[in-house]
Amino acid sequence: MKSDNKKPEKKSTNPKTTLIENENREYAECVVLKPVGYPFEFNLMDDDFEIKNKELFEEYAREQWLGLVVRENSHLFDQKIIPDYGFEIISAKPDNSIISENTKIKLITDELSAKKDSTLIKSNIRLSDIVGQTNAKNKIKVITKYLEDPESFGPWAPKNILFYGLPGTGKTMLVKALANELEVPLYLIKATTLIGDHVGDGASKIHELFKKASENSPSIIFIDEIDAIALHRSFQSLRGDVSEIVNSLLTEMDGISENESVITIGATNNPTSLDYAVRSRFEEEIEFKLPDDAERLEIITNNLKTMPLKYDLDLGKIVKLTKGLSGRDIKEKILKTALHNTIASDSEIITMRNIDYAVNASKIKNSDIKGMFE
Repeated sequence: MKSDNKKPEKKSTNPKTTLIENENREYAECVVLKPVGYPFEFNLMDDDFEIKNKELFEEYAREQWLGLVVRENSHLFDQKIIPDYGFEIISAKPDNSIISENTKIKLITDELSAKKDSTLIKSNIRLSDIVGQTNAKNKIKVITKYLEDPESFGPWAPKNILFYGLPGTGKTMLVKALANELEVPLYLIKATTLIGDHVGDGASKIHELFKKASENSPSIIFIDEIDAIALHRSFQSLRGDVSEIVNSLLTEMDGISENESVITIGATNNPTSLDYAVRSRFEEEIEFKLPDDAERLEIITNNLKTMPLKYDLDLGKIVKLTKGLSGRDIKEKILKTALHNTIASDSEIITMRNIDYAVNASKIKNSDIKGMFE
């Protein structure tokens, strides 16, 4: 009886045999790979993939794939430590060539790192979206110039900048816009998340944060509410491990680890609450101020453009009513509350009555916490 079964193809375990069989092909100068995971899935598998040492990975990959033909948009599969894990061939120079002992193998892991790293932020905000803060915008020009050409600055490079001002004045928004326009990675983190459960956790997290930023430089680290980990010494009794955290932060800010092309920006509502040793490391302090009348009018106008309901409002009066409020408060506490009140009242048009309701509600909330941190 004739069998339809084909004889299994013999695969050589000797890479040199493959080289001889394909001796008419060119050798690959460089192959760029991207990890794409397993071709199938079951509960015991984990798609996480992290390279600790790129040079060792290159040697590891080249040794097992020596003699294989590489074609762009095809795949290579690991057969050793993580069997069947797939790598897409993004480019091969020349295409349809053979991996040799001299082939450079590069790995693209940026997308994977971004997926795993919640501190890496992407944003579409532009500097033109930020109303006011002219002084802050002018002062960050040095950061722009430095990150565009780090080598030209040498020892004059800006390293540590402090943003300070009341909540909602645009500190976070400005750093997002800056990173977006410069097209550099932004590592944005709340200082409270750097505090660990055990002694040493905080220092480890700070070191890891700066390490990631350095590996992907030029980049920006933005530590919001930095006073949470860098309290003035008169408050340090509130936190038992604050000295260890502060020392770790100082080590990184001093550049002992040579964090080239990494800008550290700290943000605080009250710079006087900072430990002096930390505050002294910031070569520039940039103040963020509350919007004036013209800026509040622009903030109100810009936000009304996306309002889901029609409105009949006296903008000049709203400007006066919102004196002393930040841009965020104008949007969140006044305009949004007015919108919600309109919908709750089964109305189709936002009027000054709804604005007055929002202003009064905001005053009640503010009076409840007034003096709490004074």
